[in-house]
Amino acid sequence: MKPWIPRLAEERVKRLASQRPVVVITGARQTGKTSLARRLFPKYEFVTLDLPSEASQAENDPAAFLARHPAPLIVDEVQYAPGLFRHLKAVVDADRGTNGRFILTGSQKFSLMQGVSESLAGRAGIVELEGVSLGELRHAKRKTHVEEVIARGAMPELWEKPGLDAAEFYQAYMVSYLERDLRALLEVGNLRDFERFLRACALRSAQTLNKAELARDVGIHPTTASTWLSVLEASNQIQMLEPWFANGTKSLVKSPKLYLCDTGLLCYLMGIRKPEDLMDSPYTGAVWETFVCAELRKKLRHEDRGDLFYWRDQSREADFLIHKAGRFELLDAKWSSSPDTRGAKTLARVAEELPEGSVRRMALVCRAPHAYPLTPAVQAVPVAEA
Repeated sequence: MKPWIPRLAEERVKRLASQRPVVVITGARQTGKTSLARRLFPKYEFVTLDLPSEASQAENDPAAFLARHPAPLIVDEVQYAPGLFRHLKAVVDADRGTNGRFILTGSQKFSLMQGVSESLAGRAGIVELEGVSLGELRHAKRKTHVEEVIARGAMPELWEKPGLDAAEFYQAYMVSYLERDLRALLEVGNLRDFERFLRACALRSAQTLNKAELARDVGIHPTTASTWLSVLEASNQIQMLEPWFANGTKSLVKSPKLYLCDTGLLCYLMGIRKPEDLMDSPYTGAVWETFVCAELRKKLRHEDRGDLFYWRDQSREADFLIHKAGRFELLDAKWSSSPDTRGAKTLARVAEELPEGSVRRMALVCRAPHAYPLTPAVQAVPVAEA
């Protein structure tokens, strides 16, 4: 049995299974959804709709499908049979007193959540699973340097099988993603164009999104660029980080920032193959900011800490702003292991634009081994303490 990396989502999945008839686990391919479901519910029957025969029956004759596979049941890649959701609703409603009957997994968030919202609203608990975090790896006693985690990425299989070549893994991942998910999500006339588009997005990770420029550089129509960005977001390959502009200041930037979700895929697309390449790359700052964004996003899924944004006007910027109930945290990503006070001063200037007394924390997220004060108001902190 391959070594298991305990996931922060485990307790939430088990809790939802005790409270809801259906639990839906979604997320990008290879983030460990199926492994998590089978580990937490080992006595459940398991069926995957990756098999065309199973998907066909689940879609066209769901009653017969569920008769062959009675609850409690794990259905993997359930988005391949959207017709199953309506039948699940009827089955669940016939016995609303029994929770945890169905565990559904799927990697195409848009079609999956459409089925859930239309048929299983109020009946399903939803968990979005990302790749492993730095904290999860260290908790599992994987001896890793942060630079290695960035370059190798967050896919669990790469850490459960240390001998696996990361570049070969992501090459196969790209083929699987392009050939399977994209053909299911939309009609892409030329997969090579879409691959070029994904690489162009990688080169813009941690930048404010300019759709017109992105479309022009790839040679596609802006409407096509918008559609393809939606597909990347729906399949959990990118995140659009929205700006915070609740105070209505006209000079604030209103466009989202684009981030790839996994730095392993990002590094692969950028030609970064090992930590040494990262140290010498002109993209180091953007890759680090992308990694910090991913780590913050994973933390906030499991902590009651607030929602993630960024803040920027014509002269000031905070890479990340966390907001909860009128209180703020301001964070900047700095690759340095010993950042100077210039970044601290920038955060202090951003804090001046927020309501007095509302900023409860300011920090530069860097590669320092331990947290230490840069100024009385701003700390330098390692990413694990961000």
